[in-house]
Amino acid sequence: MDAVDVVALGESMVTFLPSRPGRLADVPSFDRAIGGAESNVACVLAAAGHSARWVGRVGADGFGDHLVERIAGYGVDVSSVSRDPARPTGVYFRTAGDRGTGAHEVAYYRAGSAASAMSAGNVDLAAARTGRVLHLSGITAALSDDCLELMRELTAPRPGRPLVSFDVNYRPSLWRDPDGPRVLLDLARHADIVFVGDDEARDAWGLHGGRSIAEALPEPAIVVVKQGEGGATAFDKNTDGMEDADGTVTFVRAPKVDVVAHVGAGDAFAAGFLSGTLRELPLKARLRLGHLFAAAALTTPGDLAAPPARDHADRLTALDDTAWGRLRLAPGWTQAGRATQEANTP
Repeated sequence: MDAVDVVALGESMVTFLPSRPGRLADVPSFDRAIGGAESNVACVLAAAGHSARWVGRVGADGFGDHLVERIAGYGVDVSSVSRDPARPTGVYFRTAGDRGTGAHEVAYYRAGSAASAMSAGNVDLAAARTGRVLHLSGITAALSDDCLELMRELTAPRPGRPLVSFDVNYRPSLWRDPDGPRVLLDLARHADIVFVGDDEARDAWGLHGGRSIAEALPEPAIVVVKQGEGGATAFDKNTDGMEDADGTVTFVRAPKVDVVAHVGAGDAFAAGFLSGTLRELPLKARLRLGHLFAAAALTTPGDLAAPPARDHADRLTALDDTAWGRLRLAPGWTQAGRATQEANTP
């Protein structure tokens, strides 16, 4: 198959978004959308001008058709997505509230889904290895024993392995195995780039602070620790002229954002950082792109949001530290000029 910039492998689901706020028991109707950590990254990268491929498994049903068609509509290659005639495509429903509030509800219908039956025997491994970057998530490892073995196969050291990007995405409700946190740590240690929130590292591994997280992951070349609205820190272990034993440490504060919904921000951040990685930008620029792509998701209601145009994003990424610190991003900011004006306002 043709080589691409990035391949993302994992489960995608049809998402049902409420027509109005309220409990799931009270919402009268829902609008259909798509969601999936890995395919979200592929879609955002394709929208940002990179070549992307999604490798996954869906049911031979209408929801599977919808997923494949919508993801392809973003410019993602879906030719390696397989169909399972015996298992359904996963779906989930959620309320309009933010995930961080007690009022937020999510109802998943993914048990026994086509994606949960992914294995090294029924997934196109050759296609999964055609990217400069292979993006994976800890969600896939939690779906089934076969999915976990597939993840171990894809992260195992081998000649010609693509750069493996791994988003920990610790979801306690998915893990029936109490060893789930240990499994995630082992997978992360086999990756080249790791994304992990400081909150999930605390919950999964009992680690506090970016430095302790980086020390627990000595093998990956880059460990990115996300600190929510506070910012993100990248630990680069392979930089010449390292500042200390942990490598070069780069922190970038997140811009102020008028949040509409938190859904999809983590996936968008990973896409922004990987976009900068594919373009071989400095770590500071990669982190800023991560924040900008996340801000695009935070200022729209759905799981997926188009990133800012490259020239617009590059102008913001190149701001001096003072202007970056004054940046405020509101809904519609991805239109060229809106955010730049905010950046110049004291």
